[in-house]
Amino acid sequence: MADCVSKVELSVSCSDLLDKDVGSKSDPLCVLLQKTAADSWTELGRTERLKNTSSPSFSQRLRLDYHFETVQNLKLGVYDIDNSSVDLGDDDYLGGIEITLGQIVSSKTLTRPLQLKKGKPAGKGTITVTAEEIKDNRAIELELEAKHLDKKVNCSDHDSDGSHDLIGSFTAKVSELQKAAHGSPVQYECIHPEKQKKKKSYKNSGVVFVKSCKLITQHTFLDYVMGGCQVNFTVGIDFTGSNGDPRSPNSLHYLSPDGLNQYLSALWSVGQVVQDYDTDKLFPAFGFGAKLPPDYQVTHHEFALNFNPTSPYCQGIEGIIEAYRMVLPQLRLSGPTNFSPIINHVSSIATGAAQANTASQYFVLLILTDGEITDFDQTRDAIVRASRLPLSIIIIGVGPADFKAMELLDGDDGVLRSTVGEAVARDIVQFVPFRQFKDAPRTALAQSVLAEVPNQLVSYFKMRGLEPTKPSAPAKS
Repeated sequence: MADCVSKVELSVSCSDLLDKDVGSKSDPLCVLLQKTAADSWTELGRTERLKNTSSPSFSQRLRLDYHFETVQNLKLGVYDIDNSSVDLGDDDYLGGIEITLGQIVSSKTLTRPLQLKKGKPAGKGTITVTAEEIKDNRAIELELEAKHLDKKVNCSDHDSDGSHDLIGSFTAKVSELQKAAHGSPVQYECIHPEKQKKKKSYKNSGVVFVKSCKLITQHTFLDYVMGGCQVNFTVGIDFTGSNGDPRSPNSLHYLSPDGLNQYLSALWSVGQVVQDYDTDKLFPAFGFGAKLPPDYQVTHHEFALNFNPTSPYCQGIEGIIEAYRMVLPQLRLSGPTNFSPIINHVSSIATGAAQANTASQYFVLLILTDGEITDFDQTRDAIVRASRLPLSIIIIGVGPADFKAMELLDGDDGVLRSTVGEAVARDIVQFVPFRQFKDAPRTALAQSVLAEVPNQLVSYFKMRGLEPTKPSAPAKS
């Protein structure tokens, strides 16, 4: 699993802190904690203590790992330190915030009011947090040519049985490689160490010419997100007859006494991660495969979950769940199971965004289905077209089906091709069956399906040659 792990440093400053010291201002310090279990918090680091200030700007940065595919709940607390003990229990609390790392990096810089406890502000105190990725994103792009190599298949003689044969190697400094320019390449002898030892007359196993050497910048997922790229989240839910009557406990749409089912559990798991990267938190949500009131005449393959076709947006993940619960009793589950209409719908929006020629929008479509797909060929064609757009598709299979068709769409075992043989420009589909995660922690499903998204986003903008946009002004709320 391509886990997206980056190191991030947080810089913290505050203003208008409460004064707890008699006759002088507070001596503040900021501590960073991360939620590790239901009510368990672990300290990750703390800043230095600054003396006699109500508007500190801490120089000690707070470092932590960043994982796109999990919700990382953080707590930043500010304390007035009046003793030398490490324990903060005997120090005055000046306020704090609870926030996710996703919210911080998607804003790059954000300012929030400090609270003494939920709903109780710490006077006029505010905290400002700025995130920065720790990285060296330099890369080298080489154009190479080789002559007089020992007779083998290729430069690293590639054998299908895995027994690749070394032809030779050479060592070079970057400064030497950079001397290569078009028309005047730098050359290196390719040496095989064993042959060099055995034969006194051995010269080399060929010559490698470095024709050009460029230092380029490899942008990361966080470069794009911190540059203001919005990740737009859209949901499509399968309401076809194969799910079973929602009133029956055997149905995949049956709501248990706690108001949940596999569809909603999957939606919640993925949605709560992605929602941090979309500023307005307005998510288009669609159903497919059902007949709708009042006439129940035809099957709809892409209807607004809130029954408002001109504005299919739901407010947050909670809004999608609310709309689902409202419409479920009003639908007649039908068929066939067509994926291509909803993929084409989101593709058309992504096409519009792509025409801006900036790295400002990316789309993630989550399809929740029981897997009985009818329009497999049209869906293949839709995915191949979508692979050239700023779009990733996540399919979660609900229920006991074998999902063979879904696995073919994923393309992990080979390259997905359209009906006329055109290959996908890049891998954009990730499929997992929900049942694999039934007994796993709630976060495991999202970790599995979202792990590929950062690389897919970067690969799209790289394919288009689009740099991250410049960060906008700090967000305040």
